[in-house]
Amino acid sequence: MAKNQAGAVEAAPSNKRKQLMLICIGLAALLLSVGGVAYALLANKDDSTAAVSQEAVKLPALYQPLEPAFTVNYAHGGRQRYMQANVVLMGRDPEAMAAAAEHLPLIRNRLVMLFSSAEFETLMTAEGKEALRAQATLAVQELMEQELGKSVIESVLFTNLVLQ
Repeated sequence: MAKNQAGAVEAAPSNKRKQLMLICIGLAALLLSVGGVAYALLANKDDSTAAVSQEAVKLPALYQPLEPAFTVNYAHGGRQRYMQANVVLMGRDPEAMAAAAEHLPLIRNRLVMLFSSAEFETLMTAEGKEALRAQATLAVQELMEQELGKSVIESVLFTNLVLQ
């Protein structure tokens, strides 16, 4: 029996070593997989922020008011009607905005023609005013494309629009 006990005693430490080794291998595999997942997540996060920073960074908006205000007259319902609009051009490139400033008389002319061709009835609604603003933006962008080779103006804004 002593042999059996001694054999059993010798077998027990061998089994414990095997269990300990399997646990260590399992922990190492677990740590490696967690590390791999963490690296992948952090690497993707860095790539996305790098991609965002590499995209065109929006410069602050620059505004060029067109002074004096535009005044347009309409014949509507047998009566004389008027529209007065304060207009501001918005862009983001300082050099391009300075170049656009040289063409302000041309821009004003294009906007006067656009405003005077609008229907007074449609300007009475919010949708009509927004449509006129969108048309004015497109007209100025096309004009700047012709004159400067690029669309400098991002938007035409009405800071005041009075219909009477």
